[in-house]
Amino acid sequence: MPVRTEVVDEHILLVTIDRPEVHNAMDRDTLDALQAVWQRLRDEPALRVGVVTGAGDHAFSTGADLATLIPELVEGDGPVRAVITLAEMEVWKPVIAAINGYCLAGALGLALACDVRIAVPAARFGTMGVRRGIIPGAGQSQRLPRMVGLGNALRLLLTGDMVDADEALRIGLVQEVVPADRLLERALQMARTVVGNAPLAVQATKRAAVHGLGMPLQDGLGLEARLSAEVRRTEDAREGVRAFRERREPRFVGQ
Repeated sequence: MPVRTEVVDEHILLVTIDRPEVHNAMDRDTLDALQAVWQRLRDEPALRVGVVTGAGDHAFSTGADLATLIPELVEGDGPVRAVITLAEMEVWKPVIAAINGYCLAGALGLALACDVRIAVPAARFGTMGVRRGIIPGAGQSQRLPRMVGLGNALRLLLTGDMVDADEALRIGLVQEVVPADRLLERALQMARTVVGNAPLAVQATKRAAVHGLGMPLQDGLGLEARLSAEVRRTEDAREGVRAFRERREPRFVGQ
């Protein structure tokens, strides 16, 4: 299978793009498998966080497998459509990208659709599209400016140049850079921290932040207030108050 999955600690879905012989480039089967993975993460109540990485030591992914997908890239909507379904399917459970090497083109789009990005020092990032005669897709032209600012984004989008992990950290493209032998450990550590929080509150918080980006401030504040009112009516909210009063760790069940 081009994508492997493993459930860690009952609530974390570890997703590995597994085509190391082609630097985890994504062919049609890979993209279809990823779409099924995001649907599973969205729909299985026990799953609370996703972690996505690439097999091997050299690449998270180098994007679309151009050897097999060039016709789709040129003649139609292209394979990048399956990459951006992580956002389009409204997966409100957090997803952490553990970037273990090259993260290029559509794979950068996938990483940008994740909520947190952790990279190794050897990681390299690039949009690549204009060098191949196409617009950088998979959401790159839209998410990069929102994430790193217009100037930094256009530098990457218009030149097709790659940046290293230190530069990616400086401009806010990644949130942490850790040694390669600690990458998965750190991503799972962060995932476990999220799992320890109330899942409905976590998902509502992500919705408020993501949707709020496209709203005027007052509308965003209204969205936050509506979601907050919904979450305060949950059993988890009552449990959080009880646990605080009883000076114990809360036991959240997602209800």
